[in-house]
Amino acid sequence: MDYVELAMRLMENMFMLHKGKKHQEMNRSVCGEPFVLEYLYMRKGDVLPSEISSQMEISSARIAATLRTLEKKNLIVRQIDQNDRRRVLVTLTALGKEATEKHHKKVLDNVTYMLESLGEHDAQEYVRIIGRLAQKKENRCLNDQDI
Repeated sequence: MDYVELAMRLMENMFMLHKGKKHQEMNRSVCGEPFVLEYLYMRKGDVLPSEISSQMEISSARIAATLRTLEKKNLIVRQIDQNDRRRVLVTLTALGKEATEKHHKKVLDNVTYMLESLGEHDAQEYVRIIGRLAQKKENRCLNDQDI
């Protein structure tokens, strides 16, 4: 099998897929402000900025800028930890929770539509294959840390 040729076809297909509005919305949901809001929502409580930085694999300065923007929009609050005054905790506001739930539903609807368009068998295979790739990436990240 010519994996280089296959990779070229995949890249072309990914480029075409990326141009679609539903796919763009899904991609935007896993980076930047939407990612931070979703992460806070899933954690259901206070989170340290360093945890978010680690999950997103971006600098603490970039997270600080993102948190400032979200705070200005009244989507989050940052408070000093009462148990350890050196730490800052980040929490969703009611407005942030509402916005995240609305955005989550929109993205879920888009992904559901995309999977339905594949049909049951192909949708299950697509999710299985993406899961394998995600697991390999995570394993590779763990191995990279061992070096």
